[in-house]
Amino acid sequence: MRERVVVLDFGGQYNQLIARRVREAGVYSELIPHDAPIERIKGDSLSAVILTGGPDSVYAKDAKDCDNAVFALGIPVLGICYGMQYIAKIFGGEISSAPVREYGHTAIHLSDHPLLNGLGGVVWMNHNDSVTRAPEGFSAIASTDACPVAAFADEERRLYGIQFHAEVTHTENGKVLFENFLKNVCGLRCDYSAANLKDELIEKVRAQVGSGRVIGALSGGVDSSVASVLVHEAVGEQLTCIFVDHGLLRENEAEEVMRVYRDTLSLNIIKVDARERFLSRLKGVTEPEKKRKIIGEEFIRVFEEESKKLGGAEFLLQGTIYPDVIESGTGSADTIKSHHNVGGLPKDIGFKSLVEPLRMLFKDEVRALGESLGIPHHLVWRQPFPGPGLAIRVLGDVTEDKLQILRRSDAIFREEVKTAGLAEAIWQYFTVFTGMRSVGVMGDLRTYDYVIGVRAVTSTDAMTVEWAEIPFPVLRRISDRIIGEVPHVNRVVYDITSKPPGTIEWE
Repeated sequence: MRERVVVLDFGGQYNQLIARRVREAGVYSELIPHDAPIERIKGDSLSAVILTGGPDSVYAKDAKDCDNAVFALGIPVLGICYGMQYIAKIFGGEISSAPVREYGHTAIHLSDHPLLNGLGGVVWMNHNDSVTRAPEGFSAIASTDACPVAAFADEERRLYGIQFHAEVTHTENGKVLFENFLKNVCGLRCDYSAANLKDELIEKVRAQVGSGRVIGALSGGVDSSVASVLVHEAVGEQLTCIFVDHGLLRENEAEEVMRVYRDTLSLNIIKVDARERFLSRLKGVTEPEKKRKIIGEEFIRVFEEESKKLGGAEFLLQGTIYPDVIESGTGSADTIKSHHNVGGLPKDIGFKSLVEPLRMLFKDEVRALGESLGIPHHLVWRQPFPGPGLAIRVLGDVTEDKLQILRRSDAIFREEVKTAGLAEAIWQYFTVFTGMRSVGVMGDLRTYDYVIGVRAVTSTDAMTVEWAEIPFPVLRRISDRIIGEVPHVNRVVYDITSKPPGTIEWE
């Protein structure tokens, strides 16, 4: 039976990383709202519970809580930041506003405890309150100069807490803490791997679909590709993939998608030319979320129409993955942005049900699954591309003229990254039509033309990213070529914002 850890989401900004770190350590995890009933928390084969951080004070009138029956299950519970303070409150400890707010890199003093073995001497703190007195039965196992109880443990009740954020990369060897918790404290096998999920997911698809027909939304991206190959292996010719050319694709992308997925992967695929349709719906629309919802709805309508032409289909296949679900809102944390296949879907869809076999997988898990399905390496590691396409890389209203500028600049950028041998080292890289115009001088003449933004990031799961440190000579070639080869561009800027506080896309 699969080991399973539930991460209760109290609304903190790093919570998705906790679920990610647990999976990296070899245990399947789920991020669910803090107020989920105990029946949902327990589920099947519950091995441990983790309480996340959050923005509240545990003493606030509307402070978030959970079903305290989790503490009576006899399984280990780990609280992080707010989660630690919540445990302290429940069991009679004291929490107070810290005289000095700890934020950022903080030196920590560690005791000899299995939870902390191998952890570095610097952690990432982000809190106003702290535990000033541990509850009876708990022992302080770490401290900082400003926080006397930076971690505690109650071995008898199997309850643990850390004030710092081990899930972020800023904590030295932070990943080790999760390995310690799962292996040393919980005694788990830690044998979970997404690459081993193929047979399980295929059986789930077969059970859901039965003899029904499936329309597959195939964008050509990694997620929809892996989902399509998986479902094709599960139900064969019951699946018909639909590739919609919405006019928001990169240079030569439509032709490439059809060649690869029809000829290389032998999928039953139909191309629909909907360029005028999408651009008409987007005319004059500037607000990012409205763009996403228009595109999401229009996709559904196209799929409905194509389904009727094929004699009807009961199911719609989507390449939804776990970060899509998390960023579209868990019920505890704020919605970062609606994804076209999650928060951007219309309420009424002409299908019996959605088929989303990758819904609980992170991006690198999707890639591991793709390789296990026999998808060629270069396709599995193809750069991510958002469902709404270039519409969310054109700031402001979307026009064909702006798209042409964006396509050409993006193609140049991608060519230079590949030539420099950086294609697999960089998670995602693209250009942005900023909509800004600036004064320049070209050929001894004054110009007043557009600014193109260049964005390149490194990541493992898209939940957090760092900007890619592209060598200056490469950046110079990119800038020179874009300005020299793309009409109406006289300035190129490089975005050096991490996530958080930014997002990968600009919209």
